[in-house]
Amino acid sequence: MGQFVPNYRKQYDNKIVAALKEQFNYSNVMQVPKLEKIVINQGIGAGVADKRMVENAVKQLSIIAGQKAVTCYSKKDVSTFKLRKNMPIGAKVTLRAEGMYEFLERLVAVALPRVRDFRGINFKFDSRGNYTLGIKEQIIFPEINIDNVDNVLGMDITFVTSANTDEEGYALLTEFGLPFKNKKH
Repeated sequence: MGQFVPNYRKQYDNKIVAALKEQFNYSNVMQVPKLEKIVINQGIGAGVADKRMVENAVKQLSIIAGQKAVTCYSKKDVSTFKLRKNMPIGAKVTLRAEGMYEFLERLVAVALPRVRDFRGINFKFDSRGNYTLGIKEQIIFPEINIDNVDNVLGMDITFVTSANTDEEGYALLTEFGLPFKNKKH
């Protein structure tokens, strides 16, 4: 029996590499940009007052990602936010390899189409080929049971690629099926 390979991994190996190699005239397959990791991050500002909110966010993020999320702690005191050093203020999870491709497929095929009045995602790259997508509510993921949700929280999903430019990163993520609504140069 062969090992399971996610559909998006097969698609990358069989189609995307060839398409990008042709589009950017790479001389070597190793030059083709690839998805290195996906980082999902939730900042819970109200977690300062209620520690249970951070615990629930970690649980929900673990369910969405399919792997254990970790709690993020504050690095310094900020009196205006009633924040002390080492207080739990968020949750994050880093996906790599097969888990990353499975999450990407669920995001593109299932979660994004569930967003109300969805018209595509904005073109916001960091000038090094990485892309961050902001989501307003975690309930777009079918793994989350809406009856068990106390607070609707947003999250940032960062796609870290090996691309050197935004153009290459955009081409890679478009090939994966991320529905960008506008392209800016």
